[in-house]
Amino acid sequence: MFVIRHIREIALALLLSSVAATAQAQWTGKGEAGLVIANGNTDTKTANAKFEFSLKRDAWKHTFGADGIYAKNAGATTGQRFEVYEQSDYNFSARSFAFGALRYEDDHFSGFRYQETLSTGLGRHIVDSEATKLTGTVGVGYKHFATRDVHDPVSGALLEAGDSGNQAVFRSTLDFEQVLTSTAKLTNKFLVESGSNNTFIQNDLAVQLKVTQVLAVAVGYGVRRNSSPPNGFKKTDTLTTINLVYELK
Repeated sequence: MFVIRHIREIALALLLSSVAATAQAQWTGKGEAGLVIANGNTDTKTANAKFEFSLKRDAWKHTFGADGIYAKNAGATTGQRFEVYEQSDYNFSARSFAFGALRYEDDHFSGFRYQETLSTGLGRHIVDSEATKLTGTVGVGYKHFATRDVHDPVSGALLEAGDSGNQAVFRSTLDFEQVLTSTAKLTNKFLVESGSNNTFIQNDLAVQLKVTQVLAVAVGYGVRRNSSPPNGFKKTDTLTTINLVYELK
């Protein structure tokens, strides 16, 4: 508990002490969304949206983002998930920084009702050129989670009651961006949160094609995996998207 308490104190200190440094800072970022509706022989509706904004002022950088999906088939909801996150970086050199981060996830069709993580650590801009960017972080965190009730699919009887818990986690990220042509770029974002009870891994790969100075089309493929979900739930979820992207510069 001593270690967990100090993890929380360090991360909160980084997040809260940065508030005064954000005044008059300029925002950059992007938002994207996709929608598929089919009627006739099939009746399906699928939507997804995400956005991420960043601001920089002096040695601070703040990033806030959210994403969500919703799917419905023949009148029944088959997918519903949202995630929000925030990270504040303090750059103590041109390439190195300390960070505090928060992440919250709610997925109606996973074994977890929610997972929330508070973390802190160090990061490094490993490659930072106009064509290629590679940034990695490593740190530790504190995760709180709650699992869903498990019911028999036939009788509906309760097989396992949901529970909640806490655990210390190791957290690491790796963000990659590669300019392919004057109108195309490749991005990949990797996240792992590993604790004693479960390891969560998320990887989002996308190719973005510029249409105008502020509009683009992005084709993405995402993988999310929990190593130890509750009984009856799958470990891995995947999502393929085709979205319209608006960039704020």
